[in-house]
Amino acid sequence: MKITSSAICLTVDDVPASAAFLTRHFGFGEAMAAEGFVSLAREDAPNVVFLRRGIEVLPEGLREQHAAGVIVAFVVADLDAEYERLRSEGAPITLPLREEPWGERLFQVTDPNGVVVQLVAWADPEHL
Repeated sequence: MKITSSAICLTVDDVPASAAFLTRHFGFGEAMAAEGFVSLAREDAPNVVFLRRGIEVLPEGLREQHAAGVIVAFVVADLDAEYERLRSEGAPITLPLREEPWGERLFQVTDPNGVVVQLVAWADPEHL
């Protein structure tokens, strides 16, 4: 098997709100869209797909579930600069910048549908 691309699919109530959040704050662009669906892309990350809760493309038992308990994490080169940039843009920082005992530095923002986006860097670059 050869994987040619990858995507993270999340079910939300307001697809345009989540799409606008990733577009504005994380530089994703719309790759394709239809009613209740948007696929966002950028060259250096997996695509992020938002599906409207209840859409028929979802298996029947999952249609009414909402993305929960999922963290979309991106490792970045300059975590401090990204933290300051997102603060200045007014992105809701829901977990302030911190360092974990195992050497991971991170912070989290949350989109209008409750999707958590975590930016990460290693305190010790040897972990990369």
